[in-house]
Amino acid sequence: MPQGPGVTNMDQGLRTLSERPDVTTAATFLRDRDEATVALQIRITEIPAPPFQERRRGAAVAGLLEAAGLSDVAVDAVGNVVAKRAGADEGPPLVVSAHLDTVFPPETDLTVRREGDVLYGPGISDDGRGLACLVALARAMAAADLRTSAPLLFVATVGEEGAGDLRGVKELFGPTGAARQARGFISLDGAGMERIVTEGLGSRRFRVTIFGPGGHSWTDWGTPNPAHALAELASRMAGLKLEREPKTTLTVARLGGGKSINAIPQEAWMEIDARSTSQGRLEALAGEIRGAVTEAQQKEEDLEFQIDVIGDRPGGRTDENSELVQAAMAATRLLGYEPCTTISSTDANIPMTRNIPAITLGGGGDAGKAHTTDEWYRNEGGPDGIVRALYTLLAAAGVADG
Repeated sequence: MPQGPGVTNMDQGLRTLSERPDVTTAATFLRDRDEATVALQIRITEIPAPPFQERRRGAAVAGLLEAAGLSDVAVDAVGNVVAKRAGADEGPPLVVSAHLDTVFPPETDLTVRREGDVLYGPGISDDGRGLACLVALARAMAAADLRTSAPLLFVATVGEEGAGDLRGVKELFGPTGAARQARGFISLDGAGMERIVTEGLGSRRFRVTIFGPGGHSWTDWGTPNPAHALAELASRMAGLKLEREPKTTLTVARLGGGKSINAIPQEAWMEIDARSTSQGRLEALAGEIRGAVTEAQQKEEDLEFQIDVIGDRPGGRTDENSELVQAAMAATRLLGYEPCTTISSTDANIPMTRNIPAITLGGGGDAGKAHTTDEWYRNEGGPDGIVRALYTLLAAAGVADG
């Protein structure tokens, strides 16, 4: 615990909170059952949850949350698993979540292997760790008979990765979503202890498709070629001016088209990922992308150009002076780590845009090679991550007496 002028009221309050017998019981439960949590992490990771196919993993997590004592466990319209834990008071709930989906296609081998103290497996950290932490929190609170003042929603979301376009949290915080009036949102995503995501990185994703008549590569040579036009357009995209401040990026991420090596394609396509720390700059870049496509269409009158938005993640921010951020920072310090706030694109983006305080926390331990089949996780300090989430949750939701 820090001493001197750096100690805040939140630090002092959280230290007192952590010394309550019921809170101590919950934290001890998490540490004593660390091996069981890691085993659960492996079990969840090995259940396939490719993009838009999260149902099987969702069913497993729903069963785990129900067994942990949560009530009204249900699956919403898009596939989110939502479970409730009553508070002593009525009012808006605090949401704690992790995401079900991975970036890996259905055929990926998800077997987790252990080499020394390192676990290797696609999704073992992102977000096998977050989901295991979510279940462990529910178990610990039940074991300690901990009751918060505010009600809690435990949620396993769909669509956090890639083309999922945050569809899970968009539904959750939509007009009829279970969290539309939430008091706050904590996302558990991946590993780590120091980082607290307080700013949501905005992105816009496009698919550009070019259509043409096609033909034989020899006898129809000279026919307008969508692949050639696509290559020129991709080069144009790569040449757009991008600022270092506000940091703005553009990536031509995927390309495809054609049916045969000896045929002029009838179709060619590419997918573009644009990001910026400034929502205004992101909007401007989206306009530049559309403008480049329009100019290419004017140049190639015999080809048809189509541009579709395939992803729209608005940026947002949670004030670092908010109670939720201050709670996370105090919890990090209490456990002996130095907190740092950062920017990322996570489920927290959406509640941020609704002016709901939102953060993303790692679940402890160390990890690397995310989004690859060589992804790994090391559980050094792993229990600290879940205890930090517990302290943050309790400080934000309040703990009821008796």
